[in-house]
Amino acid sequence: MLLKFTKMHGAGNDFVVLDGVRQAIALSPEQLRFIADRHFGIGCDQILLVEKSQRDDADFRYRIFNADGGEVEQCGNGARCFVRFVHDKKLSHKREIVVETKSGLISPRLEEDGRVTVNMGAPILDPAQIPFASDSRDVIQPLQLGDVVVQITAVSMGNPHAVQVVDDVETAPVIAQGPLIEHHPRFPNRVNAGYMQIVDRANIRLRVFERGAGETLSCGTGACAAVVAGIRRGLLDATVHVVTRGGTLSITWHGDGSPVLMTGPAITVFEGEIDL
Repeated sequence: MLLKFTKMHGAGNDFVVLDGVRQAIALSPEQLRFIADRHFGIGCDQILLVEKSQRDDADFRYRIFNADGGEVEQCGNGARCFVRFVHDKKLSHKREIVVETKSGLISPRLEEDGRVTVNMGAPILDPAQIPFASDSRDVIQPLQLGDVVVQITAVSMGNPHAVQVVDDVETAPVIAQGPLIEHHPRFPNRVNAGYMQIVDRANIRLRVFERGAGETLSCGTGACAAVVAGIRRGLLDATVHVVTRGGTLSITWHGDGSPVLMTGPAITVFEGEIDL
């Protein structure tokens, strides 16, 4: 089976994007893992599938598969690439579209400067809905990792995040500690582990160990979750520049009940076909 694809990235978080509107696509977890493999396949952090929406109030349906073949609820950098893709492929002439995801509706908008802004909706802060096993709604919560206790803030942006504040992201134990947090029993659906360095009230540096993908160069929902966590801790202002290893994102959040707005790049790398 020949499958047409587009390779894209958002601040270094890279994707294989598939047009499920003009071609019928049903891939097994094994095929998804093969596509994502950087040695034997195309190589990517996530595979994004563009489909017709099943809802009257949405333009498209957006499905996200991690490199391990598992489907997840949300991907912020992917959402920016999504609107760039449907615009470039002339699947829609709208600069702002409404997209159905597994976690609800989002509204990405293609800006005049080529960047994309996504209304990611309001963050989920209730532990039961994240989901995160906790007897309190405290902003800062202890998490036991073997002999070490780390202090995290749990946030969901449609997918769960555990955010830590660290002195220096370059020396943070992302690779050693990330898998322990991802599979921690207090997060029944697994979790993305974020490591945030506060530069000042309008700037942070961030690394994220993503569930099902490992550390990525950038994580859009991770940037949103980090800024929400920093604001809730009283460390950040409403608009923050988030510097990742792959690029810079701008995140705005005005507090409880308000949506998180994320602005950043969406770049097409190349197109091709792969024989499955």
